[in-house]
Amino acid sequence: MTQESRRTNTTVQGNIFKSSVSAGENDFARHPCFSESLNQYARIHLPVAPACNIQCRYCLRKYCCANECRPGVTALVMTPVEALDWYLSQKKQFPEITVAGVAGPGDALANWPVVKETLRKIRAVDPEVYLCLSTNGLLLLEYAEELLESGVRFVTVTVNCVEAECGAKLYAFVNYKGTQFRGVEAAKLLFRQQVGGIRAAKKLGLFIKINCVAIDGINLDQIEKVANLADELQCDVMNIIPLLPVHGSELEKEKPPSCEQIEKLRQTCGKKIRQMKHCNHCRADAVGRLKGK
Repeated sequence: MTQESRRTNTTVQGNIFKSSVSAGENDFARHPCFSESLNQYARIHLPVAPACNIQCRYCLRKYCCANECRPGVTALVMTPVEALDWYLSQKKQFPEITVAGVAGPGDALANWPVVKETLRKIRAVDPEVYLCLSTNGLLLLEYAEELLESGVRFVTVTVNCVEAECGAKLYAFVNYKGTQFRGVEAAKLLFRQQVGGIRAAKKLGLFIKINCVAIDGINLDQIEKVANLADELQCDVMNIIPLLPVHGSELEKEKPPSCEQIEKLRQTCGKKIRQMKHCNHCRADAVGRLKGK
């Protein structure tokens, strides 16, 4: 099955997608992070998810940060009511907003009750907006059906490796069902949950984007394997993100891959799955159109 036919054949039960090809293609095109429509449509991130259930060694979340432009930071964490008010005000300023999503500053599914309530409020006032969220995938299998029922159609899952030995270098711990896992055991658990969750989400007809943080000397040899997995699981888009060294994180001294390395990875992985090349490394409270690269 080709990338194009796999994507446009997505079918969802219910009143969102009426026909698998035409409606699915149109919905896909109206999400600027899943397509090349960055100059036509805008997105808004609703920062209602402060908690996270894993610790990536390259990540440092900040909840009162107005200056840094990267994932994991926001000027403030909002309640569902505050997020709704902000959405309405920003929609007036950016009428081209087609997507409302939750991308932090923690993990959307680790804060699911609040996220669910936020999305419910947004959908109540704007039934045409597309809903999306980002997750590490640990709880995706558990909540996949609820995502569909809540109107979520787009999910981004960060998968940085397929081998547990590499995962142990990337994740300090994983908290799951009241137990904290570390090392190889944590990486195996996370990967197993990611695969199961992605498979369940695709079976339900959700669009899936795979984010993969590329760190020179740690996981570059894993990225093509992630692309192969994404292809096997019939994911829709892959976004290879060069490391943004964050002061205070465990991997703050690691270097990002060169532009040449990233381009080579994208060309190689692009043979398996469509590549996003216009990622803006968005904050958890980003709003507006994406900037082209």
